[in-house]
Amino acid sequence: MRLERATSTDPRDLLRALRGAVLGAGPAIALGDAEVPEEVPAGTAVVLTTSGSTGVPKSVVLSRSALTASALATAEQIGEGHWLLPLAGGYIAGVQVMVRALVAGRDPAILAGRFTAESFAHAAGGMNSYADGSRVPRLTSLVPAQLQTLVDAGERDPLIARALAGFDTILVGGQRLPEALRERAIALGARVVRTYGSTETSGGCVYDGVPLGGVTVRSVDGELRITGPNLADGYLGDPSRTADVFPEENGVRWYRTGDAGAVAGGVVSVTGRIDNVIVSGGVNVSLDRVEAAVREIPGLGDAVVVPGAHERWGQTPVIVTTGAPDLLTAARAAVEREIGKPARPDRLVTIAEIPRLASGKPDRRALRELVSANA
Repeated sequence: MRLERATSTDPRDLLRALRGAVLGAGPAIALGDAEVPEEVPAGTAVVLTTSGSTGVPKSVVLSRSALTASALATAEQIGEGHWLLPLAGGYIAGVQVMVRALVAGRDPAILAGRFTAESFAHAAGGMNSYADGSRVPRLTSLVPAQLQTLVDAGERDPLIARALAGFDTILVGGQRLPEALRERAIALGARVVRTYGSTETSGGCVYDGVPLGGVTVRSVDGELRITGPNLADGYLGDPSRTADVFPEENGVRWYRTGDAGAVAGGVVSVTGRIDNVIVSGGVNVSLDRVEAAVREIPGLGDAVVVPGAHERWGQTPVIVTTGAPDLLTAARAAVEREIGKPARPDRLVTIAEIPRLASGKPDRRALRELVSANA
């Protein structure tokens, strides 16, 4: 099948390209900066090159059937409706909003320009779709930083609060959603669903801890593994990585997520990346667990925890935030209660704005460099 690179990052252009790639005869589209061949396996819809916030670039091959299976399973879980796209189109979360809309036969509303609480409310205000005399449910997908922006504004501005509450479901994924932020959003009337997934799973495939229909999650030696019709075909031009990350067992392909977690009573819990661990004074410390504890503290909802060099302990957790520097004591106490003394953050670095990738996730590489430069 022919593969063409997307020539524009404008969501409207990507929507047109996806319509042909997912519902039509192609060609498949390539998103990202990596060099790609002119031909890809039959059935391919999207080749999405991503390195996440810390990793090595990888080109994930997503078939029409995988993307469609994910979209249909989402519709079965939360219902169909009119989608609003407030995310970058070049990442899986944005791609899936468009695919879900295409599969449902209704083009998404698109938030044009920079994301702000006001632009979100304006876009939401234009979503007045009706079918058979009834209002079509409104659906959208956000990353936690966007939800934080809306909640902060909504607590001051009733117009923003009404826009937030006007959605029947708001999927929130891309990184851990702090419980305190979720509760604030719910208090404003928002119907928030936490999602878990990755590019390799065609986006979110676990909603509020429950796998979508057709998806199975298990924990093997503490690592979460996923199987289902939503899995990517593998990594373009990298059979070794494909074989390692997508092992086959008794005829079933599994995706090794690299995430630590457990499954109990059918409910999936994620504790963080297996490789996002430092050794501090001879003790293994999960920075994801530290970050989760820190972000529950009022004023530190946007905090990112990265490793910092320490003369005595080797490495210690360092908090980077736009919040107040005097919250370090509270953060250390919270982490000690939740995890233990060895995990306590050593420093709190305050900056004007958290650097983010186009996907909305924190740019952890830039934050590590910032902490290292200010050691």
